[in-house]
Amino acid sequence: MPFEYKVGVVGLGYVGLPLLVRFAEEEVTVLGFDIDQKKVDMLKEARSYIEDVPSEVLDKIKIYYDATTDMSKLSEVENIIIAVPTPLDEYRQPDLKYVISTAETIAKYLVKGQTISLESTTYPGTTREVLKPILEKTGLKVEEDFYLVYSPERVDPGNKKWTIKNTPKIVGGIGERSLKKGVELYSHIVETVVPVSSPEIAEMAKILENTYRAVNIALVNELKMLCHRMGIDVWEVIYAASTKPFGFQAFYPGPGIGGHCIPIDPFYLTWKAKEYDFHTRFIELAGEINENMPYWTVAKIMEALNDREKSLKGSKILVIGVAYKPDVGDLRESPALKVIYLLRKSGALVEYSDKYVPVIPETRKWGHMFDALQTVDLTPENIKKYDAVVILTNHSYIDYDMLRQNAQLIVDTRGVYKENYDNVVKA
Repeated sequence: MPFEYKVGVVGLGYVGLPLLVRFAEEEVTVLGFDIDQKKVDMLKEARSYIEDVPSEVLDKIKIYYDATTDMSKLSEVENIIIAVPTPLDEYRQPDLKYVISTAETIAKYLVKGQTISLESTTYPGTTREVLKPILEKTGLKVEEDFYLVYSPERVDPGNKKWTIKNTPKIVGGIGERSLKKGVELYSHIVETVVPVSSPEIAEMAKILENTYRAVNIALVNELKMLCHRMGIDVWEVIYAASTKPFGFQAFYPGPGIGGHCIPIDPFYLTWKAKEYDFHTRFIELAGEINENMPYWTVAKIMEALNDREKSLKGSKILVIGVAYKPDVGDLRESPALKVIYLLRKSGALVEYSDKYVPVIPETRKWGHMFDALQTVDLTPENIKKYDAVVILTNHSYIDYDMLRQNAQLIVDTRGVYKENYDNVVKA
């Protein structure tokens, strides 16, 4: 009996939805699965909820995709891709509950001939040690009855140059048959597939990619603090070093790190390493430095206000940009949320402006319940009302000249202002 759909994508967020779109763009029939009925309803109406996927694109490809909350339809799909979150728990240990629950659901409807691909970032061994046993409890055997691969996502929200299509795709299979199936699957949507010898290689490669970035960001964050103490402009230092055409790649400091990958993925490896009586001191040190940056940023804001004979407590502060990176609306692990929390904890009256994030929803973090906040319009009249404006995310739409001309004080954590101005403090 032929399958109704060529591909099924489980989890329709920042990773899953772009995947669904890519398959549909290649006229591959694809069915999206999500537990959020609102997302499913929007997709059925060709309405997007992610800025990287315009609704007009969905409208053009709608005949090739569908979406559902009915997991029994997994049996109608030839290839199933798992794209669910893999967060850390409160003790900074891997939380695989979404992967495990998804695998258990797939197992209920698993049929012969299906290929299962895990894309969620995780520690080396997850595909073999966690997914394989769950799926084989059905009595079906991997490499004989079904196929299993790991292919890490490489989505960079907001990146127009590197997309799913032209970013090489790593695929590691449990065996040769699985690998062949995985390569065949992803060849539909990417220009270059990179087959590797095992899922563990693919899992470790993804961890290496993000650990590399986390460690280098920690390095420039530490140098930023040193340069501040030495009276040296770290942004000019980075520019000067980046003129070397070989042997140097520029990384940039900030108020912390955000996104789903860089603040989280290295700790998956740290946790797994302990199983082998190995301590990843380099990774742990990088995490410590990066996690300290929101505290350092708040201290710089406090110093800047003190220099103007103002106390942080009671000051009106406007945060510019709360998304974790420029020109996206993604709040996942954004350091801006920690900065806002610390400012409010110190008694500051904090508002924010970010057109990509109209509302910061009510949420509980760090043992504190945040009430919902709404963005403030960035007008000269509004800017003048604040004791300090803090640039945490340097979105390209912001008129930084207008901001400087109207703000009493600007604390710039992103190196927006290259020149020295009386009302700008580089932090």
